[in-house]
Amino acid sequence: MKISAAHETLAHIIKRKLGNPVAKNKAATVAQQNNQVGQSHGVTPQYIINSTETLQQRASKRRQLSLLRQQQNIETIMALAIEYCPHVSSDEEPDPDWIERFIGLAEDTSNQAMQQLWAKILAGETIKPGTFSYKSLLALKQMTLKEADALQRAVSIAGRSAQDSSCLILLGYYKKPSLLNLFRLQGKTNLNLSKAGLSFPNILTLMDIAVFYDQEIESTELNIGQEYRLFFKNTDLTLRARKNGLVLTYYKFTQTGDELTTLSNPQLNANYKQQLDTLFSADFELIWSN
Repeated sequence: MKISAAHETLAHIIKRKLGNPVAKNKAATVAQQNNQVGQSHGVTPQYIINSTETLQQRASKRRQLSLLRQQQNIETIMALAIEYCPHVSSDEEPDPDWIERFIGLAEDTSNQAMQQLWAKILAGETIKPGTFSYKSLLALKQMTLKEADALQRAVSIAGRSAQDSSCLILLGYYKKPSLLNLFRLQGKTNLNLSKAGLSFPNILTLMDIAVFYDQEIESTELNIGQEYRLFFKNTDLTLRARKNGLVLTYYKFTQTGDELTTLSNPQLNANYKQQLDTLFSADFELIWSN
């Protein structure tokens, strides 16, 4: 962005947020001419708010503008939630305190993409109260667009374990040594998540905001014929071991991350699926089903 464009953009933001434009500060110009570095309470700014209103009046105007923005935001979010909410039965309403907390956290969101996420949370909580915890609301409140995009990428390769219903991203596997070969540990077979759209910085970001646990997790040992099943958004996968001592490695979503995965419903990433088929076929039989 050019300096002039940034300057104009900032001036526009100030006018939108404060209700008044900025203008050159004549007092600052006089101070410079008299070689005065600044006043006793601080440096004299080059620009001031261009208004004949008192400071109290300007503060009142800013509060009013803020309230109007918040009202517009929450009305937009709730209108979107109605669109997302299907005509299904629900035995109870969301907790009133949850609704108040939701409004308090969502009302400052002006970005359209983030408003859609808030709307989906409200719709989901209305369908099934208790779906989204207060921790999930706080996480979304603090989430940037970049972090939300990383979450979306993670969901496109995430599956749900049939064993404990936990949401995870399969990373690879290795073969434990047998009693006859105690010192021969088969090298890990790892998927390239970056090729599937989830870069290592994305992973670190999701760990930092407590969407992922901060270390890899291992499955129990799988022996010949034993199965491990994952449910993806549009397909299921059964991994059937061809050898003994196979251990799967994966990233696991936290409870907050697990709840937030329900905000999007993408198809399984095609590159990720291809890698699974290619890299796991040596030691597993892969059975896909819809």
